[in-house]
Amino acid sequence: MIRILLFLAVVFALGLGFAWLADRPGEMVVTFSGYQYQVSLMVAAVAVVAVVAAVMIVWWLIKSLWNSPYTISRYFRVRRRDRGYQALSTGMIAAGAGDGALARKKTKEAAKLIRSDQEPLIQLLEAQASLLEGDHEGAREKFETMLDDPEMRLLGLRGLYLEAERLGDRNAARHYAGRAAAMAPQLAWAAESTLEDLTGRGDWDGALKLVEAQKSTRQIERDAANRRRAVLLTAKAQALIDSDPNAAKTAAIEANRLRPDFAPAAVVAAKLLFRQNDVRKGAKILEAAWKAEPHPEIAELYTHARPADAVLDRLNRAKKLQEMKKNHAESSLTVARAALDAQDYKTARQEAEAAIRMDRREGAYLLLADIEEAETGDQGKVRQLLSKAVRAPRDPAWVADGVVSDRWAPVSPITGKLDAFEWRAPMERLGQLIDSHEDAPDAAVPTIAAPIKPAKENVIELNPAVSAEKPTTAAASESDEDQVTPVTATAFAAVPPDAEAVEPAEELARLPDDPGVDPDEEDPKSPRKFRLF
Repeated sequence: MIRILLFLAVVFALGLGFAWLADRPGEMVVTFSGYQYQVSLMVAAVAVVAVVAAVMIVWWLIKSLWNSPYTISRYFRVRRRDRGYQALSTGMIAAGAGDGALARKKTKEAAKLIRSDQEPLIQLLEAQASLLEGDHEGAREKFETMLDDPEMRLLGLRGLYLEAERLGDRNAARHYAGRAAAMAPQLAWAAESTLEDLTGRGDWDGALKLVEAQKSTRQIERDAANRRRAVLLTAKAQALIDSDPNAAKTAAIEANRLRPDFAPAAVVAAKLLFRQNDVRKGAKILEAAWKAEPHPEIAELYTHARPADAVLDRLNRAKKLQEMKKNHAESSLTVARAALDAQDYKTARQEAEAAIRMDRREGAYLLLADIEEAETGDQGKVRQLLSKAVRAPRDPAWVADGVVSDRWAPVSPITGKLDAFEWRAPMERLGQLIDSHEDAPDAAVPTIAAPIKPAKENVIELNPAVSAEKPTTAAASESDEDQVTPVTATAFAAVPPDAEAVEPAEELARLPDDPGVDPDEEDPKSPRKFRLF
């Protein structure tokens, strides 16, 4: 657009110039070699413009002829390059579709038309074609060749990483991922694999640096980065809790600042503060974490903050926690445990039963069994409570990839994933689905009314051979007798020992979709009948 405007401006200026000359007539005299040429000023201006234009045209023709070999060669070179990129595009599509033969064919065609040092994608297409053909050794050689090219180095590392993962060589895979992460921390695959390697080796400082690099490159969100930093700082504090308490305390307090509701960080920070006799600050950390989410480790550490405290003092501290989080099963269980230690069985029983009403689970029944044994020593009730505990849902625990642990760990022992443990109830127990009316009151025991008509004695045939030798007329003659209604074992227990066997008074009604069997009709294939009643 700007060029067009400039061209129009030049043409307009030339028009103004010629109009100006036309309005001012004059003559121009040129003497050359004894001849005198006299023309008007307008004609002279037109002649000068025509000469300049002719010179420019002649120069363009000469230049075009001079550069024609280069122009022709460039035309064919561009055409050859276009054909090569077309073959490369077709080959990449074929590789993505899994057509190894076409990918190999287009690779060779593209390599003939385009130099591989000028187009790195040819190397990638060749490596992909080798993978599709099953030539993994050739593909690895291509990926190793890419390491010499700074532009292709990350691609080569990615290919070697995937090949090492395919072969199950975790050390080699993490080596390639570490090199890639050092060059480009924004690569998710490299950063995650390197992070697993660092956490697996316990290099918490290196893992923290990598997480910070991920945060700076905006690979992960700020909240996710803070969560990872809290987990890594907590793991670092646990590792240094005995060797370097000051560094462990700094790391734990930083982790608690990033995630105040993270129970492991709060427990480690408070434990280190308690060791340095800073009970007040440690208690505040535990109280804040308890308000966010009650946890038994928090309650245990809070109630035993001062080892020399009496049992009543621990009970009062447990009640203080309960005031912070009312109507919660964990609060009631905490008070119940402290009351049991203080031998306040009434309070312990009330709180344990309240915890069962709020959250029926194994630990509440076990605690109630301990209270029953300590208070009354009634082994029958203790066994009853223990049986309920076996069938009740399990208490929450740290669960990761199917592993249930009483203690938190920063990484999963199965997959090595960071922050894999979750505080929840394991799902492997199914007894509570069957015994859903465990706490229901005992139902009334049914009784059997003895009919007046006596019943004949029934014989049960269990061995056909023996019954053949000792035929019983009673079993053979009762083919059309009524069936008896099945009763429970409790009902049988209610019958007196000297009661006489009776014949049922009513006949069982058949189901609407059951046509039944004629008792007088015998099976022609069976020579004898087998009856239980």
